[in-house]
Amino acid sequence: MTRAGEPTPVVSVVIPCYNYGRYLSGCVRSVLDQQGPFTIQILVINDMSSDDTAQVADHLAQLNPNVEVIHHAANRGHIATYNEGLLEWARGDYLMLLSADDELAAGSLARSVSLMEQNPRIGMVYGRSVILSEDGRLSGPPGRFRGYSVWPGPKWLADRCREGVNVVPNPGVLVRGSVHRTVGGYDLALPHAGDLEMWLRIAAISDIGYVRGVVQAQYRVHPESMSQKIYQDEIADVRQRRMVFEKVFREHPDVVAGARISPSRTWARLASEPLWRACRAYEKDILEERPVADWIAWSKETYPGYESLRAYRALNRRIALGPSFCRRTKLFIGTAIARRATDALWWAKWRYTGV
Repeated sequence: MTRAGEPTPVVSVVIPCYNYGRYLSGCVRSVLDQQGPFTIQILVINDMSSDDTAQVADHLAQLNPNVEVIHHAANRGHIATYNEGLLEWARGDYLMLLSADDELAAGSLARSVSLMEQNPRIGMVYGRSVILSEDGRLSGPPGRFRGYSVWPGPKWLADRCREGVNVVPNPGVLVRGSVHRTVGGYDLALPHAGDLEMWLRIAAISDIGYVRGVVQAQYRVHPESMSQKIYQDEIADVRQRRMVFEKVFREHPDVVAGARISPSRTWARLASEPLWRACRAYEKDILEERPVADWIAWSKETYPGYESLRAYRALNRRIALGPSFCRRTKLFIGTAIARRATDALWWAKWRYTGV
């Protein structure tokens, strides 16, 4: 990856930790075990944890000279902690943000660094992740390395705007340091979708790479994981994604115009999601458990042409028949099966292509 006489690239890995002391050693070890012609620097930021994070982090730093630790005197929250590590501490050629309850797969950094060393236009590389249970079991096999995919940034950004979803699993994303310092830090106003907004900002100024086939990271799911604690209501994610795309359209008009991105298509896609959730609530007769009225109101607000949406027409049919009738007769079970099959096919394609 590097020519004789050239300096070895430095990979700076920032590991924010809040009450994840029991997972921290495994996370740090998964980074230290990465092998390749690069130097690894690790910063653990203890965001005033109340468990044994401080003791575990200090012990890791004593054992490993490439591990540094910062202890916060007051809890600053995850976004401010991310920015502290990535913008104030990290000086590497490549930067990674890794939650203390996640782990890197073997060879992850070597694959990502290799691609970026070969192609200086690439600003970010991501890959597939698998779920890691609380007791350490993986949800799937490690897979086999099948090469790389590389997209021009504007095309990748246009595809994300068309689909309206985040296709990048957070663990294992490697960003070129110069690109990260150019685009700046995570947005404090987007605590739930800040990663998506960051990826789109990076795509606006650089190309995007994907490692095919092999698993790059392991994403731990447990009762205290951030995804389980932040924004419990079901519409929160789509709300924040709308904020992300509003910001993209506002701040990158030249890229949006050059890539022929249609904002109305984005709003239609986002508006459809709560409407399909409302359809499922009618099919299962669980209206009292779901904020269906809020979902419909949000969709109307998001996309003025909501009445033309397939999801809206489907919901109207269920409203006309009533939830009890929909559940008893299972009239729409074929539609539900088709939606699940479509989702399964989408994920199968994503596992291979990354988009």
